[in-house]
Amino acid sequence: MSTMPPPTLLDEPTLARLRQLDPGGAARLLPRVIAAYATSLERLLPDLAAARAATPVNLTVVRHVSHTLKSSSASLGALHLAEVCAEIETKARSGETLGLDTLLDNMLSEIDQVRLALKALPI
Repeated sequence: MSTMPPPTLLDEPTLARLRQLDPGGAARLLPRVIAAYATSLERLLPDLAAARAATPVNLTVVRHVSHTLKSSSASLGALHLAEVCAEIETKARSGETLGLDTLLDNMLSEIDQVRLALKALPI
């Protein structure tokens, strides 16, 4: 598990690559990608909460949610969040639950921070 967060929450080179795809901003690519990410979170987080509340925890859903968020977070430059998601996905795939709650709590905290950072982005 990563113990040190990255110096910035969102990787600027990743965001710069997204901005280069829509240089003038006419297509509003970055705002649309951020909106799609937010919609994905709204859909996935209730599923994750239900999976965590299940007895036993539904590792299939945990794996699916963490896999999906790993990719979408990385594409927006939330690289630390993507790393946490990858670690959760690996644990869920192997059926390991020891330490999973802590990782999931870390992921949810990181998601909150990423949401705020995305809202603060100059678009």
